[in-house]
Amino acid sequence: MRHITVMTLTASIGLLAMFIVDFVDLLYIAQLGDNALTAAMGFASTILFFGTAFNIGLMIAASALAARKIGQGDSAYARRYLTSILALSMMLIVPLAIIFFIFAPQILDLAGASGTVKTAATGYIRIVAPFMPFSVMAMVCSGFLRAHGAARHAMNVTLSMGITNAILDPIFIFGFGLGINGAAIATSCAAVVSSILAVVPIIRYYGGLERFSTISLREDFKPIFAILLPAILTNLATPLGGFITYRYIAQYPDEVIAGFAVMGRVIPVAFCLIFSLSGAVGPIIGQNFGALKFDRIRLTIKQAITFALGYTLLVWPLLFLFSDPISDLFNLEGEGRDVFWLFATFLTPLFFFNGILFIANSACNNLERPAWSTVMNWLRNTLGILPFLWIGDALYGLTGIVLGPAIGGIVFGIIGYMITRHLVNIQEANHLSR
Repeated sequence: MRHITVMTLTASIGLLAMFIVDFVDLLYIAQLGDNALTAAMGFASTILFFGTAFNIGLMIAASALAARKIGQGDSAYARRYLTSILALSMMLIVPLAIIFFIFAPQILDLAGASGTVKTAATGYIRIVAPFMPFSVMAMVCSGFLRAHGAARHAMNVTLSMGITNAILDPIFIFGFGLGINGAAIATSCAAVVSSILAVVPIIRYYGGLERFSTISLREDFKPIFAILLPAILTNLATPLGGFITYRYIAQYPDEVIAGFAVMGRVIPVAFCLIFSLSGAVGPIIGQNFGALKFDRIRLTIKQAITFALGYTLLVWPLLFLFSDPISDLFNLEGEGRDVFWLFATFLTPLFFFNGILFIANSACNNLERPAWSTVMNWLRNTLGILPFLWIGDALYGLTGIVLGPAIGGIVFGIIGYMITRHLVNIQEANHLSR
């Protein structure tokens, strides 16, 4: 348990910095006292998170492939992988950024945004989209630094995002009176700063980049995509679930959408340790799987679930007690306050089941079944959300929309646990039969 706790705490530092970027953005926008702008931030971030899903997948590929070559003592090939992945990153992210920039209004129409909310969200997306290549560069290089064991340099990349945002947000939003566009400019600047802090230590300490070659890219394409494709598919499920949810709540007033936007920012910050837990237990499961110690794998999964339960029970009373102050901090009104109260009172303890699913996904990834993780994530963010939104809306209106998807979370958390137990048994039986 101590190993899991230490790994989770250290992994959460950089992750928390990334979550705080969005949190700080929304917090400053909320001080303008316009629920439409707060709602616009919710729509914009949900759409831009599709780009983040690509970033995370590319970072995972860079970290895994580079670590493998570094472990073999071939640092030059690790740098070649970095160059190939960065080139591939630009091939993927630049067209996506162009699509976001040009078609932002149409995408927001699909999400259900309209009026002032749509106009404000369009402006935010069109300012941030051109800087998406800097964000992916920062993420990929951060993964490369982690592969080298340079935890401090990698952490500085993510910390710089939060610090830059915290400094520039009030300057652009209030000082220059740019409002939501000022928040977008601050986020864009944070992307540039983090990319610089990611590239400089690679050049200074790890030999920089290898010369780009189309021949190398073609040769590296297969191993890169073997990791990249499932990682991207897995991470795309989360913004899809958010998109579906926002499509449902778009029928409600801006104050309700603002409540959901605040809820969406508080969850990652409040449950940062649970989000980082899956990344922390993965290597432990993988090491024990390599050593064929299946009892220790079961113990690791059990202790991770216990950690998730204990942490959830710690956060629940805090969010319940501070529900009103947080609502005041973000200037939530009317039904927007009701949404956040429902979250703090009823949804918070149920987040434990999401934690179980995160652990199950990590176990599948490290027990040679990454496709199982992808399928579970997609089912959770489609079948685990859409029917429950529909039934909840039909029977209980707004309350049903808030609480319905949490029931889906319980179902898929239990399914994830059962699948993980089954997978450990399968792998143990396969080993014994050899």
